Order: sequence, then structure tokens, then C-alpha cells
Amino acid sequence: MSKRLVTLGDSFTEGVGDDDPAYPNGVRGWADRTAEQLAAREPELRYANLAIRGRLLRQVLAEQLEPALALEPDLVTLYAGGNDLMRPKVDIDGLAEDYDDAVARLVKTGATVVLFTGVDGVEDRLFRKMRGRAAIYNEHVRGIAARHGALIVDMWAMRQLRDRRLWAPDRLHLNALGHTEIAIAVLETLGVEHSLSPAALGPRPVFTPRERRAQNLQWGKEYALPWVKRRLRGESSGDAISAKRPALLPVTPR
Repeated sequence: MSKRLVTLGDSFTEGVGDDDPAYPNGVRGWADRTAEQLAAREPELRYANLAIRGRLLRQVLAEQLEPALALEPDLVTLYAGGNDLMRPKVDIDGLAEDYDDAVARLVKTGATVVLFTGVDGVEDRLFRKMRGRAAIYNEHVRGIAARHGALIVDMWAMRQLRDRRLWAPDRLHLNALGHTEIAIAVLETLGVEHSLSPAALGPRPVFTPRERRAQNLQWGKEYALPWVKRRLRGESSGDAISAKRPALLPVTPR
């Protein structure tokens, strides 16, 4: 059983969308949920979360890789690149080379390393346009994992993530139900028993075209437009944010 867990990445790993004021940065997320399940079986577990929302892949590696290595983890999770894929131009092959180098360094320490593919946005009109980029990114991640013996959580294959009820209102981040699904997938990939349960949502609601247009318009005003304005100003949602758990600390099982 692992005793030193370190997680690296962006908003996905920080836990954005799973709001909880009792947690650092006001968010919980799949990584915290995973750590809590691990701690229930290994009381000596120490957990650090270095992820910061808004970070691009190279920023994640530049800011978080060395601190992560210094913590000498025996279990590491790494996900980065989603923010890059949403930029107008992106060199996925170049990013994959840097990603490969980082994973090689992490694996070389003897730690178990867990990577993630991106989610399939096929059922969302906006994110469906990114499927080609996401597919290329995912193939790189699969190749990196195979070369270095890393584990992989295949979110692309998790069809339940296509259900918008697992996502926060901004449609960019998972909500508590979605983060729980990821925690379950991580724990099962590690072969760890857990007490988490997937969401039992029942049939999806059916909306008329008029209702969908109204929802999309509201989403555009509340979330898409502010996001575009931040990009134009060169700002990031993580500019004033620091890592929620920069040091290895004990975890209280919940």
C-alpha cells in the first residue's frame, strides 16, 4: 500500500467543480477523495496536491515536477494538457515529448505513476470539435504509459462522463458526482478496494430545442464569455491560486 501520494496537474486534479469550503482552495475533487479512501486502508498515508487551475502542460511540468520529485512519492498521478487543447493553436507532438520526459523521470524513482486520457466530448456541440485533438493527445498518453510502465485511467472510455449531470454548470469541470467517478476509476486502476459508489441518476432528461438554446445562451453569458475575456487579457483562473496541499500531510478518512 502506498504511503506517499503526490498529485500534479491543473484544475482537474485540484478539484475545481467539486465545491467544498471545508477543503483548501474551497474544492475537494477526485484526488482528495482517492487519498481519503487510501488513508482508510493505510493510516500512515501522506498526501500532497500540487495542481493549480488554469495551468498549461509545460507550466505544470516547470512548476510542479521538481517539487514532486523532492517529496519522494511512491504513488504519483499526472494529468496536464487539457488547457492546451483549448488554445487556438497547439503543438501536441511537442507537448507529448515533454510529457514523455517527465513521466520517465517520475517512473525512474520507482514510484507508481498514474496517467489519464482526455474525456470524449462527442455529445457536446462545442467540445465535439476538439475530438481530433483529444484523440491525438490520448494516443500519445497511451504510448507514454506503455513505454514507461505507467498505469492509465482511460477517461475517453468512461461513457458515463458524457452525461452533463456529472459536470459543473461551467461545463468545463466535473461536479462532485463526476469527481467521484474519477476517484472510483483511479482506485480500481490501482486495485484498491473502496467504499465509493457511482452516481445512480436514471434516464437523462429530455429538453426541447428551445430549452437547449436557452441553456446554451445562459451558459455563454455566465461562463464562456468571461473565459474568452480572460484569454484576451492573458489572465488565468489560477493566477492568484497556490497549490492546495504543497506538503505531504496526513489524511483524515471520510
